[in-house]
Amino acid sequence: MPDNYFANYLPLLIHFIVAGVLASAFVTLSWIIGYRKPSRAKSSPYECGMTPVGDTRERFPVKFYLVGILFILFEVEAVFLYPWAIILKQLKMFGFWEMLVYIAIVLVGFFYIWKKGALDWGIGVTSPQHAKVARAGSHAGRSQF
Repeated sequence: MPDNYFANYLPLLIHFIVAGVLASAFVTLSWIIGYRKPSRAKSSPYECGMTPVGDTRERFPVKFYLVGILFILFEVEAVFLYPWAIILKQLKMFGFWEMLVYIAIVLVGFFYIWKKGALDWGIGVTSPQHAKVARAGSHAGRSQF
């Protein structure tokens, strides 16, 4: 190893030090100079204009996260269609058939998750209050028919 091997990384080290000092200085200055006047609205856990209702420790169904992950997955797969569409004329029929195979594979995955019920947006009962409301609604629906 040459004697000045680590000297090549000196600019990177200086960059990290300067960035850390600047970030710390900005945070410290905003805390010192910042205008703080707490209010009921600012102390509220949500600032969407609605009063929070219910317990904050309530669990979300796993399907909520599953649908989010599947959305990201299929969104990334759809992104591959854009470069293909741009160079379609250069690829000619070979590119067309290759993209049909790709879309078929994506559709197989889509139908699989559809059949498994991953996209089912049905109401899941998570608390006794919701169960009571769901039972009352289902009995009302049966009495009409």
